[in-house]
Amino acid sequence: MDKFSSLEMFVASAETGSFSRAAERLGKTPSAVTKAIGLLEIELGARLFERTTRSMSLTEAGQLYLDGAREVLARMRETTEEIAQLHHSLRGVLRITGPLIVGPVFLDQACAEFLEQNPDVRLQVDLSDSYLDLLDGRYDLALRMGNSNLPGLIAQPLAQSRIALCASPAYLARRGVPQHPREVAEHDCLVYRHPALDDRWWFEVDGERYSTPRSGRLSSDNQAVLLTACLAGHGLLPCPRWSVLEHLRSGRLVTVLDDFFFEPDTFGAQILAVYPSNRRATRRIHSFIEHLRAFLLRGGIF
Repeated sequence: MDKFSSLEMFVASAETGSFSRAAERLGKTPSAVTKAIGLLEIELGARLFERTTRSMSLTEAGQLYLDGAREVLARMRETTEEIAQLHHSLRGVLRITGPLIVGPVFLDQACAEFLEQNPDVRLQVDLSDSYLDLLDGRYDLALRMGNSNLPGLIAQPLAQSRIALCASPAYLARRGVPQHPREVAEHDCLVYRHPALDDRWWFEVDGERYSTPRSGRLSSDNQAVLLTACLAGHGLLPCPRWSVLEHLRSGRLVTVLDDFFFEPDTFGAQILAVYPSNRRATRRIHSFIEHLRAFLLRGGIF
């Protein structure tokens, strides 16, 4: 039995929690999986699983070995695919994650075009506002808003992202238009909730910084919830200008305090395409990044 197959059986066993379910996933017999795990344990001189008649769990050595095994398998698959694609079209699966906000604004259409141009590629696109660790191997590429100094990751800038403070015309007619950041404290704020943010908004103009408390009747960790409330006239909302461009063009939203630079905090000053630095970027990753960069430039969103 080759080492590659043994590693596949070990990872499948760890992920399913069962030798029989791992065998079913891989099209092997349970005895073949059990034998492969036993040979790995003999080779390592350590138990990989704690087994009882009712359950099975990884040992400390098993957890450590799992991380390495996933990395080895990922690199082998990438290398195999790259060799196969040297003189052929792109093929295989590209797993992408990103924040919810990017889907309806540009990512859904960009993905549709990429599939049309590359019929042998399959995309898995999962959107979530939760921070997902790219180093665990579940995703090949992430879209993020932030800075490029991310440990263990390579970040490719896609576009600049300026934050605008927005409100509906009806809200401003009712509450007045703030002329200075100090006046924001008198308004209803729609607050994006994130562990990295403090309880103040920061503005800058001509080298001077101003801060104002951010408080209001609605806070959420989902920007779409806050945008709906903003459109309905419930307060001021800072958001990436590109994310509300259609509402600004239609007049459903307007911006305030445009002479002041709104410090981006968690939103970040750029949209980044990010992938792990410990894995070689495949042609699929590079091709999708270039496709997305060209799509954004062509679309005039930024």
